[in-house]
Amino acid sequence: MEYILETEALDKKYKQFKAIDDLNMHIPKGAIYGLIGKNGAGKTTLIRLICGLQKPTSGKYMIYGIPNTDKQITKVRKRIGAIVETPAIRIDATAEDNLKEQYKILGLPSLDNLKDILKLVGLSETGKKKARNFSLGMKQRLGIAIALVGEPDFLILDEPINGLDPEGIIEIRELILRLNKEKGITFLISSHYLDELSKIATHYGFLNKGKIIQEISKKKLEENCRKRIEVKVNNMKECIYYLEENKLSYEIKNNGKINIYDMINISEFVVALSKRNCIIEEFNEKEESLENYYMNLIGGGSNV
Repeated sequence: MEYILETEALDKKYKQFKAIDDLNMHIPKGAIYGLIGKNGAGKTTLIRLICGLQKPTSGKYMIYGIPNTDKQITKVRKRIGAIVETPAIRIDATAEDNLKEQYKILGLPSLDNLKDILKLVGLSETGKKKARNFSLGMKQRLGIAIALVGEPDFLILDEPINGLDPEGIIEIRELILRLNKEKGITFLISSHYLDELSKIATHYGFLNKGKIIQEISKKKLEENCRKRIEVKVNNMKECIYYLEENKLSYEIKNNGKINIYDMINISEFVVALSKRNCIIEEFNEKEESLENYYMNLIGGGSNV
């Protein structure tokens, strides 16, 4: 698998505090990678490291296979667009003038794509309206437009829907999906809006106390979160025989329990197992949201 970004044992230390601690991360090309963590988990620090705004204390990261210690890393970073914390926009300027400013900063000789970028983010009709008069959603889309100058193929967004109303959230969601599908842009998105993130992410990294404690694909996460019956029996062999004979979808977990994913008649199931000298010792119906999955992963807590 080709990775846009990889980190190996990455650390960032401030005096005695480790904001990033032995962090290992892998973002596949073409992914929308959702970085999930509580406030203070290290999300923004990690993004600042990747963008070159800070240096790691130890460990390394690679962008397009180029290590951060390589002289070529500065050139490689030109393929990245980013919004860190808040969009870097001039509120006294129009959307078009904000983009022109970014073209100058990047030393781009032509403004050929400027109109296309504004149209892409839905700001082509703003005319002479100053950014100070934009809604929060429009400002966020302008920030993404600025990040798109230079035609990056990797976009990093730090809490892109923070503070937006429902309409603004939908606009940003649809924009991200369109850029991913039509332009092939890979995304790293940090967010604590887990339900919203679950609507767009293809991969997830769960961050806690500066560590990635799990990376998982959307498909695998959906399998883990889907509705199921969890049972523990005193005779695993006979229970499996029954499940196989009835062609039921199941999974044996490391804790000695069995997850059954098909709908079953509970009474019939209990009776059938008892005839096989198999007694159900524990029985639970489960279905998890992304937020519950994360909280169970880190062992509870609040302020996601």
